[in-house]
Amino acid sequence: MADRRLQVFHAVARLGSFTRAAETLFMTQPAVTFQVKQLEEQFNTRLLDRGHGKVSLTPAGDIVFAYAERILGLSDEMEVRINELTDELTGVLTIGASPTIAAYWLPRLLGNFKQKYPRVVPRLFVGNSENIENRVAAHELDVGMVERDSSNPDLECTLAFSDELMVVVPPGHELAAASSLRPIDLQPFPFVDRDPGAAIRALAEQFFRDGDVPPETLQRTAELGSLTIIKHLVREGTGFAIVSRASLRRDLREGSLVAISLEPRLYSKLNVLVPKDRFRARLHSTFAEYVVSHMRELSEAPADVTPTASLL
Repeated sequence: MADRRLQVFHAVARLGSFTRAAETLFMTQPAVTFQVKQLEEQFNTRLLDRGHGKVSLTPAGDIVFAYAERILGLSDEMEVRINELTDELTGVLTIGASPTIAAYWLPRLLGNFKQKYPRVVPRLFVGNSENIENRVAAHELDVGMVERDSSNPDLECTLAFSDELMVVVPPGHELAAASSLRPIDLQPFPFVDRDPGAAIRALAEQFFRDGDVPPETLQRTAELGSLTIIKHLVREGTGFAIVSRASLRRDLREGSLVAISLEPRLYSKLNVLVPKDRFRARLHSTFAEYVVSHMRELSEAPADVTPTASLL
């Protein structure tokens, strides 16, 4: 394993922030500062300039960063080769997932994966799809699970399955008896929307545009990243929402929400993202492949459904 001080210094220099490095490494900020200070004491020189909320490399820091890149790269490559020989997956696996995926798919996926590979330690970051995609591309996360396509040339994007998006309202709502709903049918009603950057929000906005309903004319009552809170507000009568069918199984079984298809039908994708690395850890590839194969088994919607609107 590479020197921990080098790993921490490399993260701070690459991200330009002690705070972001601490979040990425799952450390406290004082611990990150301590590791960098120890490395500076070893070389008896300052490696980072700190000022006005920004972190930049000193001339000595430039040299150490270049060597750290090579050392950490070789360390990762060594770990991959040794794991291939021992045929045992171990180590920390950092996963990024959208709220829907984290709440309704990952518990089963991780439970089964841990049974098969008990020495793997998963760490989960939950955020909207845009945030997850950016963090995987920046190598802050090992694997991403998002509800949008990616055109980032630094990422491999693999479709795991497609899931229908539904309008949800409480029982007794004026829309509850509808068999399907067009954009114009929804325009007069209050709308509980997802937060900016969420893939489902982008899909919904394109759905309304295609139906000649400008998204800015919608009566948004809230913009939230938490699916649990969104469904709670819908149950309380704050407005309708558009969510994935997969997230509604318990609500529909209990009768606390009513789901109606959109017209035309709309589908979100669950895509698995990994960086296009020359030496990708086998752990990362194994988990990504596991998600793709098992999501197709667990999902009710067919994996080859073509979405009616762009995910980008």
